[in-house]
Amino acid sequence: MLNPKYEMVVGLETHAELSTKTKIYCGCKNEFGAEMNTNCCPVCMAMPGSMPQLNKMAVEYAIMMGHALNCHINLISKKDRKNYFYPDLPKGYQVSQVDLPICGKGYIDLLVNGETKRIGINQLHIEEDTAKLIHEENATLIDFNRAMVPLIEIVSAPDFCSLAEVEAYLDNIKAILEYLNISDAKMQEGSIRCDVNVSVNLVGAKEFGERVEVKNVATFSGALRAIEYEVNRHIELLENGGEVASETRRWDDLKSESIPMRGKAANDYLVFTDPDFLPIVLEESYVSDLKVKLPMLPNERVIKYVNEYKIAEKEAKILAFSKERSDFFEECIESGSATPKAIANWVLGDISKILNDEKFTIADLSAQSVAEMVQNIENGKISNTAGKAVIDELFATNKTVAEIIAEKGLEQNNDTSALEAIVDEVLANNPQTIEQYKSGKTNVLGFLVGQCMKASKGTGNPQILNDMIAERLK
Repeated sequence: MLNPKYEMVVGLETHAELSTKTKIYCGCKNEFGAEMNTNCCPVCMAMPGSMPQLNKMAVEYAIMMGHALNCHINLISKKDRKNYFYPDLPKGYQVSQVDLPICGKGYIDLLVNGETKRIGINQLHIEEDTAKLIHEENATLIDFNRAMVPLIEIVSAPDFCSLAEVEAYLDNIKAILEYLNISDAKMQEGSIRCDVNVSVNLVGAKEFGERVEVKNVATFSGALRAIEYEVNRHIELLENGGEVASETRRWDDLKSESIPMRGKAANDYLVFTDPDFLPIVLEESYVSDLKVKLPMLPNERVIKYVNEYKIAEKEAKILAFSKERSDFFEECIESGSATPKAIANWVLGDISKILNDEKFTIADLSAQSVAEMVQNIENGKISNTAGKAVIDELFATNKTVAEIIAEKGLEQNNDTSALEAIVDEVLANNPQTIEQYKSGKTNVLGFLVGQCMKASKGTGNPQILNDMIAERLK
């Protein structure tokens, strides 16, 4: 819990591996899980005299993500050498973009606890990943398969004031990458990771507190815990009269603590323009054509689902953060006149349960049929119970909704005289339940309605049955 005297200020640097077929500066395969050092060549191993060549698809993917984040796309950008020494970087420098990136300032609008929060984007640039170090008991091995895998780095403004905002941002970034199909965003394979920049200051202070950077956090949950740890560490230091040192730290996920790496200088790296690359020059028509091709993005869909369809924020995010599920939901809405909220309940409820069993996929289900089924429930032709039977049949057969209703006799019974007979029988068979109701356990009413639905083989109108039983029990 954050001390009310203080406020946190957080910025994120999110790295995502791009799912191009080849690496960013050579023709080696870009794939995860290959045998060690089989996807490497003189270029990605930094052999003397080898020359890099920029992957056009990596540039295109970066522009698409830049559009998704409302960034200004620079028609002219350049490549820089970011010099530092580490065993996983055989050149002694990383090819990146520093002062003239491919994407400049932008923003993303997020829905957080019912409020729309705008997070600024300072820049988005392309760079290369490093090799992978494998630490053993008496040695450290290097796997160059990951060297020169294309990355985009998204640098946010320091606009996060709560963990909920950070979580919403990271979830949306991952979902956008998947929507655009430019990264598999598999955290377990290191496809997406982030650095967090944290400071705290007294509420209302005009200047931020001293900034600390925590590097290479491999999971979103780790990022949230790293921020929380750092905020509490800073506050404890300040409350005890100490000072926060400007430094770079690394996150130990097993111990859930950050560990000092080095002090933070004004310029951490020696940077200069890479002479091996010409400037990246883009045609304005090419950039604008890529923007036209973008789908409606998950953050936009969440806001639409909450504001227009009146779906709860939590459910709206579950819907929107899966493109396949969200596209199916949208298709259902377009296919009939059923209300979006009712369709959402079925997509997130019974349909998701069936899909979780992995016997079927969403492709086995017709959006038009689902819309028709929900419409039949809303106009009173079938009950929710009957709807479940219809969904099961839609997955398993090619029958239409009308055929299933007719063959299974699922049309809802609104005949009050027939339903009264069922109510009389159920009440007569459940005297103990009636006594429980009279003693104050009114929730047993649902059990009695359920028994009536069972007796009517799911065709009884549950609202009529509920009203009848409630009236009798008075």
